[in-house]
Amino acid sequence: MRIGFLQLDNPVISAPMAGVTDKSFRILAREAGCSLVCTEMVSDQALLHGNPKTCSLLDISGETGPVCVQIFGSDAKYMAGAAQIAESRGAGIIDINMGCPTPKIVKNGEGAALMKEPEKAAGIVKAVAGSVSVPVTVKIRKGWDESSVNAVEVAKLVEQAGAAAVTVHGRTRSQFYAGRADWDIIAAVRSAVSIPVIGNGDVRTPRDALAMLEHTGCSGVMIGRAALGNPWIFSRTVHFLKTGELLPGPSIEERVATAVRHFHMLVEFKGEKVAVWEIRRHAGWYMKGLRGAARLRERINRAKSGEEVVGLLKCVLGEEAERDNNEDN
Repeated sequence: MRIGFLQLDNPVISAPMAGVTDKSFRILAREAGCSLVCTEMVSDQALLHGNPKTCSLLDISGETGPVCVQIFGSDAKYMAGAAQIAESRGAGIIDINMGCPTPKIVKNGEGAALMKEPEKAAGIVKAVAGSVSVPVTVKIRKGWDESSVNAVEVAKLVEQAGAAAVTVHGRTRSQFYAGRADWDIIAAVRSAVSIPVIGNGDVRTPRDALAMLEHTGCSGVMIGRAALGNPWIFSRTVHFLKTGELLPGPSIEERVATAVRHFHMLVEFKGEKVAVWEIRRHAGWYMKGLRGAARLRERINRAKSGEEVVGLLKCVLGEEAERDNNEDN
């Protein structure tokens, strides 16, 4: 799959997710074979004003392969300036967010609100594409609501404005993340533009990825929520698309070892205090479906130190072995 002058290794891409796709997550996704990873979405205004927390989201130093930096805003001039900063920090691709449904974002005319103003959206893309040398992509939704489905119109306009690829989430803004994603709208966009189209929505398994590619004719698949606590979704999907072989899911040992490693990376990049706080939800995702997962989550939520967090995660192995031994007897 090719985006502008960038040739990606495979069609499997990690979705940008606020509060999730930080440096540690991206490293794990890349190691699992994901061809393109993305930062959390970054505010153009906060970036232009040098907000320390926002600027820290652009720390992609030491990461291998292209990293996509996603920015959001509603003013073409400011978005162009933010894009230049992102490029100077090493962004391999600039992605423009036109799909975020969060009320605090859309009330400012940003994110999915731009689906209601196609010409303005195109103007932003033109300004950004004209200000940087790296490829510019756009992430859109099916439309604002079912009465204003306009993904095809918007996709055509952003292509004309200079977008090198477009990602289509097959839900309207009014759906948020509920209901089934409409893959037909992804197929319609694919038929309407000549740039690569990346499909997004309801790709939970490697088989879903293949089904989306076959149903829509899209060039790539973007995986979001299915990757929470599950970087193996990337390696299993890449392998399945290449060979047709469905690899088994991770063992308990692999889950625990990766959760512990994820925590250590959080400590390295953000410090122990923040890491202890942030690992809480990640641990819940890693252990989802295991016996005693709810109890473990409660205990981790009360943990005060990194040593305690690691000890609790490793306890899962002993508790699971004890259960298996009792069942065998």
